[in-house]
Amino acid sequence: MSLKISVQGTILVADDNESIREPLTELLRLQGYTVIAVDNGEQALLEISSQPVDLALLDVMMPGQSGFSVCRAVKSRPETRLIPVVLVTGLGSADDRIRGIEAGADDFLNKPVKKEELLARVRSLVRLKRFTDELENAETVLCTLARSIEAKDPYTEGHCDRLSRYTVSLGEALGLSSEQLVALRRGGIVHDIGKVAVPEFVLLKPGPLDAAEREIMEQHTIAGERICAPLKSFRNVLPIIRSHHEKQDGTGYPDHLKGREIPLTARILQTVDIYDSLTTDRPYRKALSQETAIELMWEETRRGWWDADLVGALQELLQESPLAFSTSAA
Repeated sequence: MSLKISVQGTILVADDNESIREPLTELLRLQGYTVIAVDNGEQALLEISSQPVDLALLDVMMPGQSGFSVCRAVKSRPETRLIPVVLVTGLGSADDRIRGIEAGADDFLNKPVKKEELLARVRSLVRLKRFTDELENAETVLCTLARSIEAKDPYTEGHCDRLSRYTVSLGEALGLSSEQLVALRRGGIVHDIGKVAVPEFVLLKPGPLDAAEREIMEQHTIAGERICAPLKSFRNVLPIIRSHHEKQDGTGYPDHLKGREIPLTARILQTVDIYDSLTTDRPYRKALSQETAIELMWEETRRGWWDADLVGALQELLQESPLAFSTSAA
């Protein structure tokens, strides 16, 4: 009876020295891994870009593109940056380690490579990649759910994707950190995900909501926060989901926050959300022009509803790049 070894993951091995590359490849295959073996950096990048890879073992001193440059390229691309990279090196200086860290390497192995150390690090990093993949899948499910809610109303088509783009544009203009920009991009998609808990007769009602219906609708921010709370990568998105319907004077919901009590990212999304709603068609009116929408937002700001600094920043951004907030922008 033959022993069937389950495939544990896909590993790329890049080394121009066949006497090192082949034993590594054979050892990993015996452990149940699928191995892609190449002898140069250019081929390594091609393979990583063309098929799923769970881990890359890169020799540092390859002709052409070195392991450092391949690692830097892998980590700079959104579609490959989460692939763990181990640099395999005979170099022992601190400067070389620093170069590897700056290139984005996840770990190092010194030559000659010890079997036990190699397998322990490979198992650990492949397991980490599996967790990362599961996390990405969970985020994908949430975004798909958010878009399915949006699709119920023909008047909100494309709203989530526009908010995702617009909030990042405004956040960049304000000098926000990369972490905050990621939260804004995600928040633009999932900010109304709690509407999955709102009955359709309320969600799609063409006229004004009565008091009971309004109370049901206002629970969607709390429901959305609860849906996304288990996902730790969404911890910076939760304040956006919960607080994007608050108002500067405390008359918003669900917590009646005032002024700077409202998280900045929630205020940014709120500002852009209002603008997008005003400049797209609704059942009760046609889309307003950019100028008219901004005038109306300033009027509501004077009532104490919106953040004047953010409305001003949005107006300035529109004047500098009027097409950036166009519904036809890609």
